Amino acid sequence: MSLLAQIVVGLIGALHVYILVLEMFMWNTPRGRKAFNLTPEFAESTKVLAANQGLYNGFLAAGLFWGLSMGPAGRPVQVFFLLCVLVAGLYGAATASKKILFIQAVPATLGLVLVALS
Repeated sequence: MSLLAQIVVGLIGALHVYILVLEMFMWNTPRGRKAFNLTPEFAESTKVLAANQGLYNGFLAAGLFWGLSMGPAGRPVQVFFLLCVLVAGLYGAATASKKILFIQAVPATLGLVLVALS
């Protein structure tokens, strides 16, 4: 697999670790509220849901890192988890915020193209 594809998959994994941190640990902080455009009251009432959502983002990151750790044999694992990120990004863009399309779906598409071409 090309180095560029590996870097992009790793960056997508790192992004999902960051999202995990925001959703699980920083949801109620000024930074977390700003990232998701939340009022303090809404953040407080949804923090358990956000933590659950963050955990799922952690699983996406873990899968991408697992695929990378397997070397060439990990391509199918990377494709599977990139497809999961893509679907999550498309669903999030359709139901929550259009910016999710650019945060998750576009990078996942780029990762899929690079993995397929390498």
